[in-house]
Order: sequence, then structure tokens, then C-alpha cells
Amino acid sequence: MRVTNAILMLFLAVAAGRAQVLAPEEIRDAQLRALQQKYWNELKLITQAAAAHNFPYHFYFSRKLDLQEKDQTGSDQRSVQFDRYEGKVVLKITANYFVSYSAELMKPEERARQTFQSVMLPLLQAEVHALEKADVPQAFAFEISHHVRKRVLGVSSEAVENVVLVLPREAAQRLVAATDPKVQQASVLEGEAYLNAVPISFWPRPEEELVQATAPQTPPAPVATPEPTVPPRLMKGIGALAVPAKVAVESPEKLPAARGASPDAAKEMQKSYQSILDRMAQEMGSQARFVSYAPPAFIPFHNGLYLQLPVTTTLSKATAGSQYRLAALAFDQHIAHLIRPVVAYFKDGGDFDGIDFSTTVRLTPGQDADTSPVAVEFIFPLKLLSSYAEYNSTGQQLIDASFVLINGERVSLNLQAAEGGSPDQVRTESP
Repeated sequence: MRVTNAILMLFLAVAAGRAQVLAPEEIRDAQLRALQQKYWNELKLITQAAAAHNFPYHFYFSRKLDLQEKDQTGSDQRSVQFDRYEGKVVLKITANYFVSYSAELMKPEERARQTFQSVMLPLLQAEVHALEKADVPQAFAFEISHHVRKRVLGVSSEAVENVVLVLPREAAQRLVAATDPKVQQASVLEGEAYLNAVPISFWPRPEEELVQATAPQTPPAPVATPEPTVPPRLMKGIGALAVPAKVAVESPEKLPAARGASPDAAKEMQKSYQSILDRMAQEMGSQARFVSYAPPAFIPFHNGLYLQLPVTTTLSKATAGSQYRLAALAFDQHIAHLIRPVVAYFKDGGDFDGIDFSTTVRLTPGQDADTSPVAVEFIFPLKLLSSYAEYNSTGQQLIDASFVLINGERVSLNLQAAEGGSPDQVRTESP
């Protein structure tokens, strides 16, 4: 009986491995298709190792993120494939991990780190060993979703977080070979990690406390700290991630400014982009509802330069409610529809820091005389706008990583709770 069970388990592992590797003919890129065919057996070894591994919670390779487990078993699980990331050939794995972390007990970086240790690390070990003699990939890429739960107004809710790691091949090899935890941490820090498309570190700095895997004998020349970047989408459909009740992300104050925030710098920026702004105002006038007497202009804000777009949002009288409800509806019904067309005017990448959608929210004619308009500003870093425009993040995630001002006061705005009229949907913060 034991022999029969062993044979059955081996058969299931081999069958799973075959089913979880993307077929070469489905890859359009000729070079990547050839690599998928050439290393087909090695890729199957990776999925076979995963099938034999005992993950703490249910784990599935998947072509789609954010699936319910009842839907996952019948979904396409062929997700192991060669892909490209920033011009490099990477081996990409997309998967759903059905663990549910507590937002109250674990910080965002702790949740991401746990998913790395429980899922990414064993997969990475299998990848490095399987492709040890191959000359590809240049890096290993992971997209793993997990769940996070918290209580909102005394009611438990659960949402999805997406963890992305892109690790250079050499760093991955050092990580797998290392036994010293500090060397392992240093190796991981050579890659790029994101939680819901926002840069994150699995381990807090300072880096000097970590042992560098290959420490140079002479100190390197100082280099400028690069700006954190939002990863291009590694998988079609990643924008379908569910909206968390509240996503803890990198504070926008920590995002680097493109230049000093002086009035003179704003004037120079205005001259540089004036022709684009004029064309945008002309082409998007009716859709955007720009304020005629306040044309788009660059303004200093938080040591950076932001493009301010004054607009007017008109809502139905039936939507009347708190100022937070009006702000949430203004985003969903108006501002969110402007982001992609506006970002398209700066498709080559702007050298400013972000965009301030500054709207005056009014109700349709017939509103009560005592009802005053609400001034709302959605101030978004440009890199996060690009992520949203490419469907790599949700509106809630964008808002959580940005500034929202209502009548000049900064708030944290939960769209779902605010639109539902909950009295505790926001937290007022200092501007």
C-alpha cells in the first residue's frame, strides 16, 4: 500500500508540474517562446518541487490573482513562464496563497516578509537548483497574493494584498546558498519588492546592520538614492485586485521630490509644459469640467512641484451626505475617470512630482440654500498615477498612498465606508 501511495503521489506531482507550466505556443515573443521550449523540463521540475512542498496554507499556481479558493481549483494554473521586466529576461511565477493575516497583529512589511519566507523562498530554491546550469533567467519574479483581515466598525472584513519580488539571478543564488540570516536579508535587499504596487522592504533598514553578500575591500563611491518605482504589470489582469478596507502603504512624504519646490521652479515648469496644458484643456474641457478662470498650473507642495487641475464636480442631490461621502463620490464618479486621459498627456514621463485634482463638489440645482460646496483635493504622486493608469493598483490603494484634503484638512478616506455613509469612515490628520 505504501508503494502504491508513493507511486500515486509521484504521478500527481508530475501531472501537476505539466499543468502549471505555460505552453510555449501561448507565448508571442519568439525568444521567450524558445526559452520556454528549451527549458520545459526544468520548469516542470520547479512545479513538481512545489507540489511536493508542504506550504503552511493552501497554495496554487494561477494565471489570475485574487481568486476565491472555490474558484481557484477550476481555474487555469499555468503560470510558470519566461517574461520580460525592464528589458531583462525573468522567470515569472504568479500564484494565490490562501493565508489570512491579521492587520492588527502584523504590519504590512511583516505580512509581505511572511509570504516571502513561506512561499517565495521555497519556490526560489527550486528555481535556482533547476536552472543551475542554464544561462537564463537574468532575474526571478514573483507575484503572490495573500489575504488580510481587519475589523471595520466592529465588523470583520477580508481583502487581498499582492506581493511582488524581482530578484537578480546572482542575488538569488547567494540567497539560496547562504545559511546566515543576515546574508540572506542582504541578498533579498538587492531586489525590488512591492506590496500592492508600492515599494516595500521585507526587512527594515539600516543596511549597515546587514552583512553584504559580496563586500568590496574599498568603500564604493557614493551614489544617489534612486527613486522608488512602481513595477510594470507582470501579468495581464493584475488590476482586478480587490480593494482592501485600508491598505498600509509608503507615506507619500517619503517619496522623493523631482526638484525644489520654489515659485521660480514652478514658473519654469509652467513654461516647459504650457503647450501640453493648453492642448489638454482644449481637448478635455467638457469631460474634465475644468474651471475656466483657474487654468492648470504648477504649484509647490511638500518640497515638490505638482500640477494642479482645478475642476468642478456636480453630484445628484440624492447623494447628499457628509463631506466625506461627497469626496468619495467625487473620486469614483469624476476624478477616477480623468486620471488615465490626463496621464496619457505625459506618457513619456513627467519631470514633476504629481498631480493635484482640485475639485469643488456641488449638488445639482435645487440643493438647499444652507448646503455649501465642498473643496476636495486629491494629490497623487505621478508614479502612483502611472501604476493606477496601467491597472496595477486600485483607486483605494492610490488614495491610501496619496494626500486627500477636504476643506484644507488632510484626511484618510475609505471609499466604500464613506459612500455607505458610515460615521467613522475617516481619520483627520494634520496637513
